[in-house]
Amino acid sequence: MKEIIKELNNDESYYGAYGKQFLSNSDIDDLLNNPKNFKKGKDKTVPMLIGSYFHVSMLEPHKLPDFEIVDASTRNTNIYKEARGNRDMLLLRSEANEIDELVSVMKGNLTMYENIYKEGNQYEVPAIKEIYGTMWKGKADIITDEYLIDIKTTSKIDDFKWSARKYNYDSQAWIYQQLFEKPLIFYVIDKSTKMLGIFAPGEDFLEQGRIKVLSAIEVWRKFYSSEAWEDINNYIIEEEL
Repeated sequence: MKEIIKELNNDESYYGAYGKQFLSNSDIDDLLNNPKNFKKGKDKTVPMLIGSYFHVSMLEPHKLPDFEIVDASTRNTNIYKEARGNRDMLLLRSEANEIDELVSVMKGNLTMYENIYKEGNQYEVPAIKEIYGTMWKGKADIITDEYLIDIKTTSKIDDFKWSARKYNYDSQAWIYQQLFEKPLIFYVIDKSTKMLGIFAPGEDFLEQGRIKVLSAIEVWRKFYSSEAWEDINNYIIEEEL
């Protein structure tokens, strides 16, 4: 187990082929909504790139040099296209400035700053565990003595109660509670208003997450496990209108 965790500390292993032998919360959406996409490589999107920059800025600033920032107004300009070449998507200066402001606001809040950067906290910690007979992985943003902290950005903090379910933060909270044996709390900042929020999952939220995990495991076993009894090419959506 220790050797596996050591390997998963490497980002390339965690997100690459080695890490894909484990189920994770990022698989929930595909398994429940489009299992044909399960474990298929996904193109990097702007929100993914921005989210990564935000997390690194908050928790692993030593990795910021890994991001190349382009002084271009849009990704359609020649300046951007020439800078990118054949590489992955690059960050625009305007996007980096916006995230830098979010980081400054979150760090500027005394409660959040003290809880996120408390002495003894651990950051970006991987874990694996058997859950309902299947192996799952997860990587905690922040581990404190009492709980986990997961930092999020949102487009509308007033709707976070609902968007958290839409984006499967309920299953994430439940899975991470199993992996790390500590409750998870979300620290959130609104990208538009810069409003901050702290959201602690309740019992109903966690139960909804647990049900999603059970449903996802059922789909995985049906189509992808060593005992799979259905061909994924035969998958169809069946719903009552």
